[in-house]
Amino acid sequence: MPRFRVVATGFFQLQVYDLRTLSCTILVLYVARSHTAMLQNYLPILIFLGVAAGLSLVLMTLGFLLGPRKPNAEKLSPYECGFEAFEDSRIKFDVRYYLVAILFIVFDLEIAFLFPWAVSLNKIGVLGIAAVGTFLLILVVGFIYEWKKGALEWD
Repeated sequence: MPRFRVVATGFFQLQVYDLRTLSCTILVLYVARSHTAMLQNYLPILIFLGVAAGLSLVLMTLGFLLGPRKPNAEKLSPYECGFEAFEDSRIKFDVRYYLVAILFIVFDLEIAFLFPWAVSLNKIGVLGIAAVGTFLLILVVGFIYEWKKGALEWD
């Protein structure tokens, strides 16, 4: 049996003993080399992230060490829109604010999904129109459900 010695670019050495495993070895070396080349493309990004993290750490440390520290009663007092705090900050918060915000996001995103449909209306055909019709039907059913449940009322 002929003996082959295949050397990859400095990463590892493989010894191949027959021609059947030579093609598998070449494939392994090609994949290893292509992954290395792909990872080398990310090196500038990693350097940028390292420099950004180092610079931010240095600037925050300098600001902490060199910044003035002159606390007084007015600086340490709680500030609430120019008024003294008149209630406890840990009161129960009405969940309807969050509910209305989530509903706004859902129905606002509906418009974002309708823009591509409106632009390509003449190219999508009957199947595309049916898909968007189904999408709008589901959203209308959800809106009616929220309306019937009273999620949009402020009583």
